[in-house]
Amino acid sequence: METNVTPEQVKLVQESFKKVEPIAPQAADLFYGRLFEIAPEVRPLFPADLTSQKEKLMSMIATAVTNLHQVEKIVPAVQDLGRRHVAYGVTDAHYKPVGDALIWTLNKGLGDAFTQPVKDAWVAAYTTLASVMTEAAASVKPPKKGLFARLFG
Repeated sequence: METNVTPEQVKLVQESFKKVEPIAPQAADLFYGRLFEIAPEVRPLFPADLTSQKEKLMSMIATAVTNLHQVEKIVPAVQDLGRRHVAYGVTDAHYKPVGDALIWTLNKGLGDAFTQPVKDAWVAAYTTLASVMTEAAASVKPPKKGLFARLFG
């Protein structure tokens, strides 16, 4: 798999994420608060109680960050995630506000440690993984609506 993330950027993402992990619950709160502020149309795609969703988000980010230096090992899981998101109603257009919310959250959580090179590294990492997800999602046919369409479509 082709990646636009350099070894130096992998290191920056991994080192900066170590500073986020201790504040993971607060980071997840910031992320979802920002996401729903900039893209309120995605709110219905999530459960009312975000507790487990926040844990899943931080766990998924941790796994991706940990394996960023060997991204080919996580590609199948990232592809699967992209395909599963189709069933939840996620479209390609949703990936931009998610990325924007992630970068905003990291800026808030890391403060002065969120330098331009760190930001560029996170953008490269997110863009790479989002591309894998959207490519996998494109291979999934959206479910047909309605009972008759599902039965006879």
